[in-house]
Amino acid sequence: MKKRARRNHSSVLKAKVAFAAIKGDRTLAQLSDQFDVHQSQITIWKDQLLECAAEVFERLGGKPSVPAVDIKALHAKIGELTLENDFLEAALGKAGVPSARR
Repeated sequence: MKKRARRNHSSVLKAKVAFAAIKGDRTLAQLSDQFDVHQSQITIWKDQLLECAAEVFERLGGKPSVPAVDIKALHAKIGELTLENDFLEAALGKAGVPSARR
């Protein structure tokens, strides 16, 4: 019997198979025939889905995924950098070095 090459299944297929297994309207053997995946693989994907299901709701909950930006601190940093650039440009001008600005 010839060995089949290793396959990489998409996450969409894994989710579809795992949801079908959770539904329970078909046996693992029927799902295995339908999706051409081994029964033990279906069980693994089903267990992974059940373990990670809570994380979906944690991410969607009240916690923002992007931290809040402090606008005042950013404006202060811009002002500080502008002041430093002006100072260095003036110092380069006094030293006789041409300006880096074009």
